[in-house]
Amino acid sequence: MPSARRQEVTAIIYDKHGRILSIGKNSYFKTHPYQKLLAEKCNKPDKIFIHAEVDAILKCRRLDKAHKIFISRFSVAGKPVNAKPCEICAEAIRLAGIKNVTYTI
Repeated sequence: MPSARRQEVTAIIYDKHGRILSIGKNSYFKTHPYQKLLAEKCNKPDKIFIHAEVDAILKCRRLDKAHKIFISRFSVAGKPVNAKPCEICAEAIRLAGIKNVTYTI
C-alpha cells in the first residue's frame, strides 16, 4: 500500500505595499511552543507540528506591518487546492492582527 503524500503548504505575509515580510512552510517534524499553545487552545493538542501560517507569523520580524497573508497548497499535478486556514491557524492569524486572508481553493 503506498504511503500518503505529505502536503506542502506555504504562507506568505505581506505589508500594505505588497512587500513580503515573511514566508512560512508547514513541517511534519518541527514543533514550536506557540504551535502547541494554539493547538491546546483550540482543543486539538495533537496538532503540535508547525503549520505554515504559524511559521510565517513566528518568522515575521515586523508583524506590526503585516497587512495580508496568502496561503497556498498545490496538487501533485500542480493545480491549486484548498488551503483554507484550519481553526488553529485562523486563531493565530486573528491574534497576529492580520485582517486580509486569501488562500488557494
